[in-house]
Amino acid sequence: MTQGQEHKDEDTPQVRNLEAVAADLLERAATAPAGRAALTLVAGAGAPLKQTMLALRCGQHLAEHDAPGAATLQVVQGRVRLLTDGEGWELGEGDHIQIPTTRHRLESLDDAAVLLTVASTQSG
Repeated sequence: MTQGQEHKDEDTPQVRNLEAVAADLLERAATAPAGRAALTLVAGAGAPLKQTMLALRCGQHLAEHDAPGAATLQVVQGRVRLLTDGEGWELGEGDHIQIPTTRHRLESLDDAAVLLTVASTQSG
């Protein structure tokens, strides 16, 4: 199978270039009414983790929401600000943070792409 081919079997490991995924999603975000786009890279249903790449145009945000459980955020491109009620972190390309367990929101300071990893809270 060549690099560009899609494989339908979710159990088969896929090699993905995160920079290429980020670039593609930022192109989609540029024309999306909400100014953002997302792609699930590792599905969470029945799996121990879920990974989603999110792309946000500069000035866009994810509204305040509850923490999904144990989760991390890695900035693949651009800059973002992660905010809770009492704290804030400005993150740039290559930065990685454990997401607080409190309510939080994410603001895009540039066109940005982030990789969200969420651990499953379901027990077998």
